[in-house]
Amino acid sequence: MSAHLHYIIKGIVIGFSLAAPIGPIGILCARGTMLYGTRRGFVIGLSGALGDVVYALAAVFGVKLIFDLVVSYQQWMRLLGGIMLIGAGIFTFRSRPGTNLPAVQGIGEAGIFASTFLLALTNPLTLFGYAAAFSAISVNKIIADHISIVALIGGVFLGSFLWFSMLVWFSHTFREKVTTRGVSIINKAAGAFLVLFGAIGIFFGVRGF
Repeated sequence: MSAHLHYIIKGIVIGFSLAAPIGPIGILCARGTMLYGTRRGFVIGLSGALGDVVYALAAVFGVKLIFDLVVSYQQWMRLLGGIMLIGAGIFTFRSRPGTNLPAVQGIGEAGIFASTFLLALTNPLTLFGYAAAFSAISVNKIIADHISIVALIGGVFLGSFLWFSMLVWFSHTFREKVTTRGVSIINKAAGAFLVLFGAIGIFFGVRGF
């Protein structure tokens, strides 16, 4: 196995492992797929994977600006992310089957992508997760080997997007079985979890001050 392929595989494992725990982006991805189709799910998954890449790059190169912003303003980022999640959760919880679909679809894929990407960047734990993972594989030893770094970061993207793709496939598989009552349950469950994640983010944000 070539060294570069080795780092691609490592990146895939790291990206998949850090993306896999079901969080806000995963919930949005699953709900978007069930209610609006696979295209919506892939848009959300792509924005989430690219958010992982941004933090992975910062973790690899120790980009001072990003590190300083995340470390210095992580409480504010958690508060912002928490507020966004609670707002999204309340809207989702109150959405009614058959009435909310056109309005949400009217936002457009670009708007969905941008809002999800911003939400992904408000989770400072992602940066710390990648920093810990890269430290464990001694990434500092290959920092001068640009091809290996590209292979590693490319692997991170593939691993993260693989997880979201699996989530899209799983959600799409059960989409046909979702009735109007099922849509209502999905909205309420997704909304409740988003509010819960938001409350946790705000709690730790306030606690950090």
